[in-house]
Amino acid sequence: MSRLRAALPLILLVVAGIVLFSSGALDRLHPEQLVTHQAQLRADIDNSPWLSRVAFIGLLTLAMSTGIPGTVVIIMAGGFAFGALEGSIYGSIGLTLGTLILFLASRYAFGTGSKHPPAIVDKLHHGFERHPVAYTLFLRFIPVAPFGLITVGLAWLRCPLWLFLGASWLGGTVSLIFETSIGAGLGQALAESNGHFGLGLLMQRSIWMPLSAIGLLALLPLLVERFSRRRRRAALAASANSHEH
Repeated sequence: MSRLRAALPLILLVVAGIVLFSSGALDRLHPEQLVTHQAQLRADIDNSPWLSRVAFIGLLTLAMSTGIPGTVVIIMAGGFAFGALEGSIYGSIGLTLGTLILFLASRYAFGTGSKHPPAIVDKLHHGFERHPVAYTLFLRFIPVAPFGLITVGLAWLRCPLWLFLGASWLGGTVSLIFETSIGAGLGQALAESNGHFGLGLLMQRSIWMPLSAIGLLALLPLLVERFSRRRRRAALAASANSHEH
């Protein structure tokens, strides 16, 4: 009974995520829908500037705390609605709060862990134990796995709260800035193309530059793995040579 009580906050977050994802609410934030209803969106923001911003932060907080896929749609919608600067600020707040809620709920549910950790924890365990600060920053800056899964894994590993918060805010905000910039650039590009979607949108500087930055972030794990593999081979070769002499 005590284990069920400990897991209850995490279970409620999972249920909330399923309800949010299946409700179709995120579909309304897709670029096509935003462009179709942009006049109404602008009017609502002008009529309720603070309420609209609090609602955006609350929605992103809820989405991040449940770990559901598709949060990038919300982040891009924030850039579309509020611009790159404001959207990044509000998005960073929502991302940090939501991730903190998921982390605390997961750590409370897991307690001190068990003999059978999830697969994601096995993959993270050795790197975290050897270099906790550097490895946590690495996980947040480089997208080796979905943000929510990494959060759960770090909670199981009992990552210190200060380290988790700092790394999540810093690493998450870097990616968020690029994603928000895409949303803001999309609004500008669509205005110039009279609302027409097409490959020409990708040629807009405000679109292809942040897209390229996200692509480079996605490639970083492969580059780091290749670099690490070469270092290990060089170390083994040096060790073998030293034994020969």
